[in-house]
Amino acid sequence: MLATGTTVTTAGLTQVDREKIYQWINELSSPETRENALLELSKKRESVADLAPMLWHSCGTIAALLQEIVNIYPSINPPTLTAHQSNRVCNALALLQCVASHVETRSAFLAAHIPLFLYPFLHTVSKTRPFEYLRLTSLGVIGALVKTDEQEVINFLLTTEIIPLCLRIMESGSELSKTVATFILQKILLDDTGLAYICQTYERFSHGKMVLQLSKEPSARLLKHVVRCYLRLSDNSRAREALRQCLPDQLKDTTFAQVLKDDSTTKRWLAQLVKNLQEGQVTDPRGIPLPTQ
Repeated sequence: MLATGTTVTTAGLTQVDREKIYQWINELSSPETRENALLELSKKRESVADLAPMLWHSCGTIAALLQEIVNIYPSINPPTLTAHQSNRVCNALALLQCVASHVETRSAFLAAHIPLFLYPFLHTVSKTRPFEYLRLTSLGVIGALVKTDEQEVINFLLTTEIIPLCLRIMESGSELSKTVATFILQKILLDDTGLAYICQTYERFSHGKMVLQLSKEPSARLLKHVVRCYLRLSDNSRAREALRQCLPDQLKDTTFAQVLKDDSTTKRWLAQLVKNLQEGQVTDPRGIPLPTQ
């Protein structure tokens, strides 16, 4: 039931559509009707502008979505998740992504620490399709948060284990999961607090293995995010010094020339990265870089 005193608008919806949305939201509270309601509402999340406040302010709805998530925990270890279970919980996650994306509900979503309920899914390593879909959809919720470029989001994420989780997925996930995980890391790096935090330890920004995999299975979209991450790291003096020693050779030679031939932005970033690493570097009379003391 929608909470009294809460004003939500559903512009562009007919009276019949509006009544249907209200009905499905109310049906989330009942285990008997929840599965179909999850499916129908997840289909409407792009077309109903104020679905997020409607979900957040309706009685018991967020609790019902969290119950869907918690119900899956026993199926992730040992990994027995079925396609049906994965599809159902991903519909619940899609609605949470809607709440995470909306300006009116984002702060409350973070204050309730709801993203932490998704982290057990990001810890999974099974390569089956149900698990890949589960990880990708969970990453989508975090991706929706960082896309807003809000300091509040970065501050929250830095208090959690999202960075090591993303780094692991960047090395072992599917191409799509790697892309979203790298995008999340990129958004954290673009924040000054996030950059300083990640650069505290060398291990946190050493992912040459991923670049090596990219050289074997190129993906222009993923490469773009990887290059942007390295370029941002080069803004930090400590990271810049480390990158002079460990930047993968594939980013310095012509390995990705074919992949980037039509991508002027990424080519520019890559050239700037190489330039940043060369500037201020001590060389011998032949121009060969000398190791730092």
